[in-house]
Amino acid sequence: MTSSNTQQHFLLVDDDDVFCSILSRALERREITTSTANSPQQAIELIHQMGNIFSHAVIDLNMGKESGLSLIPQLLNLDAQLKIVVLTGYSSIATTVEAIKRGASNYLCKPASVDEILAAFNENNVSEQKLVSSKPLSVDRLEWEYIQKTLAEHDGNVSATARALGMHRRTLQRKLQKKPVQE
Repeated sequence: MTSSNTQQHFLLVDDDDVFCSILSRALERREITTSTANSPQQAIELIHQMGNIFSHAVIDLNMGKESGLSLIPQLLNLDAQLKIVVLTGYSSIATTVEAIKRGASNYLCKPASVDEILAAFNENNVSEQKLVSSKPLSVDRLEWEYIQKTLAEHDGNVSATARALGMHRRTLQRKLQKKPVQE
C-alpha cells in the first residue's frame, strides 16, 4: 500500500499481485495515490481501517472463487460517490450488464492500459453500442454468452449452472477455464 496524494485515491482489488503492483506504480507516476486489496473481504477491511478516502475503485471480476460483482454494492453502500470500473479477462455481455446494474461506472476487458482505465472513469456509463456489435456473434461466442448469463443468474454457482444447462459440472468447468471466444 502506498499513500501520497489526497485528491484522488484509487482502491485496486485484484487477486493478481503482479497486476496490482504494475497498475499501482503506473497510477502513482500520474500522482494518483493507490491502495491494494487481494480479495473483496480485504477491500472492505481496508475501507473500514482507512475510512472512506477512496475516490475510485478498480475491481477484477474473477478473484479465485469470488466475484467482483458482489463487491460493487458493498462498496457503494459504504460510499455512494465511489466510481467503480470492473476489469476482466473473461468478458461477456451478461457480466457487463450485471456490473452496470449493480452500480459500476464502467467495464473493461483485460488487458487495459492505464489510459483506458482512467478514460473509463470519465465516461458516464458503458454505452449499448459498446456492448452490442453490429456484426452477428459466432455460435461459439453465443454459447459463451449464454453460459455467462446462466452463471450470473445462479450467482456464480457452477453446479447449479451446470444443472440448468443440462451439462456435466466438469464439462462446464472446462468451458469456463477457457478464454472467451473472440467475436
